[in-house]
Amino acid sequence: MEEKKTYYVTTPIYYPSDNFHVGHCYTTCIADALARYKREKGYDVFFLTGSDEHGQKIADRAKAKGVSPKEFVDPIIENAKDLWEKLDISYDKFIRTTDEEHVACVQKVVQKLYDQGDIYKGYYEGWYCTPCESFWTESQLVDGKCPDCGREVKLMKEEAYFLRLSKYQKEFEEYLEAHRDLMQPESRYNEMVNNFLKPGLKDLCVSRASVKWGIPVTFDPDQTVYVWVDALTNYISALGYLSEDDSLFKKYWPADLHLVGKEIFRFHTIIWPIILMALGLPLPKKVYGHGWLTIGGGKISKSKGNYKDPREFIKDYGADTLRYYILSEVPFGSDGNFSEELMVERRNSDLANILGNLVNRTITMSNKYLKGHLTKIKDVTALDKEVIDELDALVVNVEKEMDALDLPKAIEHIILALKRLNKYIDETEPWILGKDESKYPRLNDVLYTIIEGIRLCAIELKAFIPETAEKIFTMLETNKKSFDSAKFGDESEYQVIAKPEILFTRIDEEELKARLAKEEEVEEKVEHLSEITIDDFAKVELTVGKVIESKKHEDAKKLLVSKIDIGHGEIRQIVSGIAEHIKPEDFVGQKVIVVTNLKKAKIRGVESEGMILAGEDDKLGIVTADLEIGTRIH
Repeated sequence: MEEKKTYYVTTPIYYPSDNFHVGHCYTTCIADALARYKREKGYDVFFLTGSDEHGQKIADRAKAKGVSPKEFVDPIIENAKDLWEKLDISYDKFIRTTDEEHVACVQKVVQKLYDQGDIYKGYYEGWYCTPCESFWTESQLVDGKCPDCGREVKLMKEEAYFLRLSKYQKEFEEYLEAHRDLMQPESRYNEMVNNFLKPGLKDLCVSRASVKWGIPVTFDPDQTVYVWVDALTNYISALGYLSEDDSLFKKYWPADLHLVGKEIFRFHTIIWPIILMALGLPLPKKVYGHGWLTIGGGKISKSKGNYKDPREFIKDYGADTLRYYILSEVPFGSDGNFSEELMVERRNSDLANILGNLVNRTITMSNKYLKGHLTKIKDVTALDKEVIDELDALVVNVEKEMDALDLPKAIEHIILALKRLNKYIDETEPWILGKDESKYPRLNDVLYTIIEGIRLCAIELKAFIPETAEKIFTMLETNKKSFDSAKFGDESEYQVIAKPEILFTRIDEEELKARLAKEEEVEEKVEHLSEITIDDFAKVELTVGKVIESKKHEDAKKLLVSKIDIGHGEIRQIVSGIAEHIKPEDFVGQKVIVVTNLKKAKIRGVESEGMILAGEDDKLGIVTADLEIGTRIH
């Protein structure tokens, strides 16, 4: 028996977040669609995702909550798994960097590199961004800040261990010349070569003495493994590399595809390949750095306050609607805009009108005229052949785009096929044929052609909207739903369901616009406060923060929109009615007191995550504090 081809696809392991937005779902939905597609094509697939749980950020947040780092992340990981379940993500393994097997693998990898002389001891001095957990040189900073996230960096100097990246530069450059496909798309290849390789690689700091929440270095217990070396190793530790059972590693490595966001492309295309070279292991076949989902052209993030938990969209519209929009709307490799209104528009047009309406009316006509029973087409006309040829070409067209990782174009081919079937209905007018029983043989051929076309499209849609595809197969009462039967005519006859299910109800777009506008209205009514007890006051969380950015609200002259660093790597966006009393440029740099556990609210369309304390007699003044950023006020 011939052994199946393997396919190993990974997403980055995510920083534990208790505030998910659709951007978190993007990479995972892409990987899931590819994994599902490859499984349907007969591949033995291993789809890996997981969580990156070490580092100073986690330690600081856990300390602020008064729990251990592991206790802090455990419920967050369960929250992530719940979201993936609701999105119907079909991963084969969810790895955590706190897993014992992963910890053991990382320690063995670092020890191996140290024993062969690729890791040495030295001193690190450079600029460190805590939120990104990245070191930067002076020349890499942008306006003195982190080039990735734009936040403040700290000058760090400490004893550390280094990986000899420079030792492997020439070998890596020669490898890239022969393997241009390693870095995709081409624009990111050019960026890595011109910005990082040509200037010359500097040896990489791979341990920290000041960060204790991490994996201990076996040959120096005072050091912990740098979080990025820890995180990247998950791709081989998940397969049992250097363990007693490395059968998965032997079976699936090298990875066919690492899917990553563009902000971490450098780690995956320079640092990770050189680590593998030093270990004497094959490099992944391809690393693809995709763009971001944005809202209004800006990155979706907690600090910007422009996110909504994806489960709200799933509850309102279903997982397949969200999956479909994410996978079809964004040009792969580029940034793409996310909009609830656009998502509903695509649901109504593509899923309700083109797909849902086609399935519903075809099954309805089949039952009305032929009691739901259809037999294989007998007399193929020129029009029928044209449609059949287009349906048979669908398999080839979708496969070509999926191999090129262009999922939106793959979906476009399916939608075009569905549109062609709708046009075929208009051309053949089955409702006219149904009025004359003598024309029932032709009516059978027409309806069979449409139903068979729906089946073929549903096979292709399984990777993207799996729940809907299964509903279609159920309504067609067919077991011919694999790629082995993805050829027109493979289903010889149908006895379709008596009453079709509505796949996608239409959403009233005007009502949606009205609801979204209402959500954005600011509540201007001033409420008088009642007396509170000491217990009530104890519920208020006050923290010292520093204003790092401030600007006037675009639609409200009394409001300032400010970014406040409240310590522990967390930035809050706060909207305050102080624009008439303080200029944005004068506000930046001030240390203020922030109510950090205030319920989030949208103020004139901008989300606010707290409140800045101020006082007023004859004029308004900001309450300031000469304390360290992140200090809790008691």
